[in-house]
Amino acid sequence: MRKNKFAMLRKIQPKKIQPGGGTFAIVASRYNAEFVDAMLRAARAELLNAGAKVRIVRVPGAFEIPAAAARLAQRESSRYSAIICLGVIFQGETSHAQHIGWGVTHALAQIQVLHKIPVIHGVFVFEKQKHARVRCLGKKHNRGTEAAQTALEMARVMKSL
Repeated sequence: MRKNKFAMLRKIQPKKIQPGGGTFAIVASRYNAEFVDAMLRAARAELLNAGAKVRIVRVPGAFEIPAAAARLAQRESSRYSAIICLGVIFQGETSHAQHIGWGVTHALAQIQVLHKIPVIHGVFVFEKQKHARVRCLGKKHNRGTEAAQTALEMARVMKSL
């Protein structure tokens, strides 16, 4: 049996979106814009399709995402149903990308627990651009769509608690 080289990817399943949406923030890096912008467009479209309101905040790079997400959560936690964070980091010859990725992951986890608001982690570290193309630019596996679907589901979960 031949293994699919993208076995970790799951095809985006169309979901029956419940209207009534809520308000969502998307914090997106401008760095590696080709990939981040594609995820941002997909996430925004998914949220708007669900009848949600969307605020977009752009930051210079992935490392700056947690600062903006924390400010949104701190000042306006009751205003947003969830915060989606989108960024792309490419692994270079040093461990710098891994340090950025770990720092962002840790910070986003702290923000959502501290402020009791879903923070959707859509910041990815890729070894190669071809991996980013499949996950960020494709319609079958766009991580922006997945992030928005997760945000919508978490908003419903949090509302039910």
